[in-house]
Amino acid sequence: MSSPRLSRRLLLRSTGVALALPLLDSMLVRKAFGAASPTATKRRMVAICTNLGIHAPYLNPAEAGKAYKPSPYLEPLQTLRDDFTVVSGVSHPDVDGGHSAEASFLTLAPHPGTSGFRNSISIDQFAVERLGPDTRFASLVLNTGGGSLSWTRGGVLLPADSVPSKVFAKLFLTGTTKEVEGQVRRIREGRSVLDTVNGQAKSMARGMGAGDRDKLDEYFTSVRELEHRMVQAEEWSKKPKPQVSAAPPKDIADRGDLIGRSRLMYDLMHLAIQTDSSRIFTLSIEGTGLVPPIEGVNEAHHSLSHHGKDPAKLAQLKAVELAEFTALAEFLTKLKGTKEEGANLLDRTMVYYGSNLGNASSHSNKNMPCVIAGGGFRHGQHIAFDQEKNEPLGNLYVSMLQRMGVETDSFASAKSTLKGLETTGA
Repeated sequence: MSSPRLSRRLLLRSTGVALALPLLDSMLVRKAFGAASPTATKRRMVAICTNLGIHAPYLNPAEAGKAYKPSPYLEPLQTLRDDFTVVSGVSHPDVDGGHSAEASFLTLAPHPGTSGFRNSISIDQFAVERLGPDTRFASLVLNTGGGSLSWTRGGVLLPADSVPSKVFAKLFLTGTTKEVEGQVRRIREGRSVLDTVNGQAKSMARGMGAGDRDKLDEYFTSVRELEHRMVQAEEWSKKPKPQVSAAPPKDIADRGDLIGRSRLMYDLMHLAIQTDSSRIFTLSIEGTGLVPPIEGVNEAHHSLSHHGKDPAKLAQLKAVELAEFTALAEFLTKLKGTKEEGANLLDRTMVYYGSNLGNASSHSNKNMPCVIAGGGFRHGQHIAFDQEKNEPLGNLYVSMLQRMGVETDSFASAKSTLKGLETTGA
């Protein structure tokens, strides 16, 4: 009689518990959930996607290297010239489908527009999985409208927070004793379900062959990981949240005001980084079919992105995207102006800003826009790759992961670091 076949997903569905696939390398598990060194440098990662593209002629300098002349969109960033790098001629191999490619922006999963598409883990959650940062929130997934950039190892989309006042409350406002007790109770109830799953899985192990028992051990590993995360969540729920002098943000009702909404999220990320509430962030900046409240703009953002090289539309699109880069410059300036242990937050926070669309007007996913700031890289340059034969943008992700302290030489389809981007060594 053949041994019973254990399907991890079937078991999880049957018990109503969602578990991530376990890491097979036990060293990674110990690293993820071991105590962090109190002397280790805190490094952060922020990944931002503006989903309606960035007009390349207004972003990419004509010259490569350090002696480039600033493009219109880089003008607001010139006081930070030595703190960022522009990268052109990059894209994700086999990632196509126009707007559909937003799903693969941080995962590199191929052909997102096809019917059988299944996504993979995003760079932020890969870092969470490998590092297990000792912060109240392992990561913050944010947006200005409704989308999300973050995906689990099983290809499940993580919901994003879009209401600034609720994000502020989650970060800094402590609930009543009853509310905290309720949160702890819900966590414990989750753990009791895991105990049930554990027992069921052990009963299934009887009579199994060695191969199936190995698979079951992998399952137990994932159970233990989630149990540990739940213990950590319970511990954090009992600790007081950090106190900040900033007032709770006032939410913006106008969905078309992507600049105002972006600024609120930038402010929240700055506070979260400053208080070490989280070290890994994603932000989806959602362009819409509404008219942004920007002087000189009277047409919807989505319509402007499909400019067809019309001069009137390009002029309005320039106003919108220049405002986006001005807001980004303000965020980077705040990070640089905030000191931490003899350094500043920008030196310790890599901020990646781009879009899944290289040319929104034609829905092209080639030549994707890319700015990488801070994080201890050697900046002040334009790294220009071939516009026809693009360099894999995922190589930047490998560089980012390594800078975060993740020991990897690859991520998804990317197999090396980004050529020309070096670290300061600090």
